[in-house]
Amino acid sequence: MKLFRNYFSLESPSVDGNLGITILNAGHNIHPANLPYPDIQHPDSYYFEWEKGRSLKEYQIIYISKGEGIFEVGGLPPQSIEAGTIILLYPNVWHRYRPKENTGWEEYWVGFLGTYAHYLLEQECFNPQNPIIKVGFNAQFLETFSKLIEVVEVREDSFQKLSSFLLIQLLGIVYASVLLSNRKMSRKEEIINQIRNEIHANWNKGIDFEALAKRFNLSYVWFRKTFKEVLGTSPNQYHLTLKLRKAEQLIRETSLTLAEIAYQSGFESEFYFSRIFKKKMNYNASELRKKK
Repeated sequence: MKLFRNYFSLESPSVDGNLGITILNAGHNIHPANLPYPDIQHPDSYYFEWEKGRSLKEYQIIYISKGEGIFEVGGLPPQSIEAGTIILLYPNVWHRYRPKENTGWEEYWVGFLGTYAHYLLEQECFNPQNPIIKVGFNAQFLETFSKLIEVVEVREDSFQKLSSFLLIQLLGIVYASVLLSNRKMSRKEEIINQIRNEIHANWNKGIDFEALAKRFNLSYVWFRKTFKEVLGTSPNQYHLTLKLRKAEQLIRETSLTLAEIAYQSGFESEFYFSRIFKKKMNYNASELRKKK
């Protein structure tokens, strides 16, 4: 399939009011390895710098068919993205994502609004703070996505209604995938999710992970191994990244000094906070404060 991008103006979107769907953009792109992301062809209203991230006024479905990358949402720790992953973007929710430099990736996307989309994506099984859905290579999903982009590209007389139907079909596949994924959650994933909730509730405090494992009647060795298996990182690194993301949010949204932010985020000193922030985030906390 050839590369294609189309961003409708808000004055003339692809809309079918009877179906409750307004398609704002759709496309397919292969981003090569070792090049900056997003590329220069991104329109200004969708372009973002990694340090700042972005939030949109619309829903988006992004499907990564090849390659690997990372995704972050709402100040939470980054999540690994692999081929066969759907990313759901929600209106007014901060996020950022990019492919790994050495792999690049292939992406399909569609942006949309509408009453039906809002109704479906606000169901309890969806979570704007956990919008990653792993579907693997789903032939039906990829075929439907490709057909949608083809219809939008050709824009024949009936393309508005047909593209709306295809988008509804995509949403149905996403919905079914989420329900199936929720049913298949293993016992160990349920336990780790409960522990993750404990970490988030006490993100700015010192956490004794051996004691936490004991509270859940787990051996510390099993807990560490399973936590990394489920979430892709160790408990200590997850907690540290969470503290740094929360601190970053405080820098962006408050007028607190860096020393006050370091203290509120559970770091022993401003010096240590600034040093670990630079090491893990790849830019200085003081630079971010100056930009604010």
